Amino acid sequence: MLRLVRFQRVAAPDGAEAQVTPVDPLAALGRAAIHGDREAERTLLVALGPALLRAVRGVLGAADADVEDVLQESMTALLSTLPSFRGECQTVHFACRVAVQTALNARRRARYRERYTPNTAPEELATLASDQRSPADECAAAKRRASLRLLLDELPARQSEALILHTVLGYSVEETASATQVPVNTVRSRLRAALAALRTRVHSDRALLENLDVKP
Repeated sequence: MLRLVRFQRVAAPDGAEAQVTPVDPLAALGRAAIHGDREAERTLLVALGPALLRAVRGVLGAADADVEDVLQESMTALLSTLPSFRGECQTVHFACRVAVQTALNARRRARYRERYTPNTAPEELATLASDQRSPADECAAAKRRASLRLLLDELPARQSEALILHTVLGYSVEETASATQVPVNTVRSRLRAALAALRTRVHSDRALLENLDVKP
């Protein structure tokens, strides 16, 4: 994930201590892309590619067959929504939020399709189960990942988005608030609600307790 290393000092009124804010290294590229600079678009997508891929994999799983397609969909969605970006957060955070939302929508579509496809197991589990070289612990880990992603599907969209940005992508609460354009306390509230819902859900299902290796 891109990390910021440059900062700028912003003067504060009435002699108050000046604030130090991070400089967005991709801001200029983003502005040029908004104004139709195709080369800037390509350079921006190359720069953001690893972060977008990590976000998509965080939602779908690295072994999901749709990762590349959803990554391309995320890039298209990013370029289409970029004109609405007003610099409220870092460009990479805005881009990753778009990727997370795109991947969550893709998961919902996949879950909808699975309802009408009997006896279909999650692809990640099927792949590992069919691989004679895969050890038992890898299969168990795959079950845990699949169970967690299914649980995320049950959460309200805003809660799952906050949980993925904060827990999977490692954003701070402040960065998550900036990316989602809500107050920090709102992010904390969403995270608490999401974790409480997951805890209740897991402890009410013996199969989930076993898959996630959680003690009742």
